[in-house]
Amino acid sequence: MLQSKYFRTCLGIICALLIIYLGSKVSFIFHPFVLLFNIMIVPLMLAGFMYYLLRPIVNFLEKHRWPKPISILLIYLVFAGLLVLFSILVWPTLSDQVINFVNNAPHFVEGLQKQLEQLQSNRYFSKLVPDESDLGTRIVKYLNTLITTVTASITNFISVVSNVVVVLATVPIVLYYMLKESSKLPPILLRLLPPKYRQEGQEVLDEIDSALSNFIVGRVLLNVMLGVLMYIGFLIIGLPYSLLLALISIVLNLIPYVGALIASVPVVIVGFIDSPSKALWSVVVIVVAQQIQDNLLTPVIYGKRLDIHPLTTIVLLLIGAKFSGILGVILAIPLYMVAKIIIVRCYKLFLSEKIEGMKE
Repeated sequence: MLQSKYFRTCLGIICALLIIYLGSKVSFIFHPFVLLFNIMIVPLMLAGFMYYLLRPIVNFLEKHRWPKPISILLIYLVFAGLLVLFSILVWPTLSDQVINFVNNAPHFVEGLQKQLEQLQSNRYFSKLVPDESDLGTRIVKYLNTLITTVTASITNFISVVSNVVVVLATVPIVLYYMLKESSKLPPILLRLLPPKYRQEGQEVLDEIDSALSNFIVGRVLLNVMLGVLMYIGFLIIGLPYSLLLALISIVLNLIPYVGALIASVPVVIVGFIDSPSKALWSVVVIVVAQQIQDNLLTPVIYGKRLDIHPLTTIVLLLIGAKFSGILGVILAIPLYMVAKIIIVRCYKLFLSEKIEGMKE
C-alpha cells in the first residue's frame, strides 16, 4: 500500500493541508515577517520598476566601457537634474492646479447641477430623458461622492508622501544595488534547483526577465506619449486642470484596458462642468490620442500586443483590488505573467508527456 502512487499523493496532500492548518494556528509567529513585508513591498516595487527602466541605459554605458557604479551614479545625476527642471518648470503649475482643484471641488456639484438643468430645458434632451426622471439627481449624488473621494485621496496622498520620506529615501539605495548586483541573483536562484533542471531554470529566468522588461518599459513609454498627446489636446480645447488631468491619465493608463476608461471619467466630468461642448471635445481628444497610441505607437514599441485576454486582465485586476487594493491592481498583471511562464514550463517538463501518453 505504501508503494502505491495514489496513496503517496493523497498522503502528500494531507500533509500539506495539515501544515497549512497548523500554520494558521500559530500565525502570530509570522506577524513580524508580514510587517516587514508590508514595509518593504513599496520601496522594492518602486526599485524594481525603476530597475527595468534604467537597466538598458546602464547596459549601454557598460558596453561603451563605463564602469557600472559610475554609470549608475551618472544616471542619478541626470535624474537629479531632471527633478530640478521639473520643480522649476512643471511643479508650480501642477501644484496650483492641485490646490485649485481641492478648493473648488465643493463647487463642482453646483456647476454640474446647473449644466444638467440647462440640458433638461433643451427640447432634444428632454425627449431622450423625461422630466420626471431622476437621472440628474442620481448623477449629482454619484458625482458628489466621487469628488469627496477624489479630494480625500489627493489630500491623503499629499500627507502620505510627506510622511514616507524615509521609505522613498531607501529606493535609490535599493535600486543602486539592484542595478549593480543583478547579475549575481540568477546563479543563486539556480543553485536551489537540481542540476538537471538548471538549464530550464535559466531559460525560465530569462523569459520572465524579458517579459517584465517589455511590459514595464513599453507601458511607461506608451503612457508618457499618450499623456503628452492628451495634454496638448487639453490645452487646445482649453480644458481646466489640463496638466493635472494628463498626469492622472498617465498613472491610470498603467492599468491595461480598463485604465483608459477610468482615466476618461474625471476628464469628461471636468469638461462637462465647464460646458457640454467641452465634454464632447474632451472625448474627441481622448479617442484620438488612444487611436494614435493603439494603431501607431503600440506596434512600434511592443511589436505585438500582450498575450493576455482582456477578460483575463479584468478578472486579475478585480482579484488584485479585492486582496491588496491599488497595490494589487498594479502587481496583478506582472505576477500573472511570471506565474504563467513558470506554470507553462513546469507543465512541459513534468506533465505534457504523461498526458499525451494517456491520450494515446
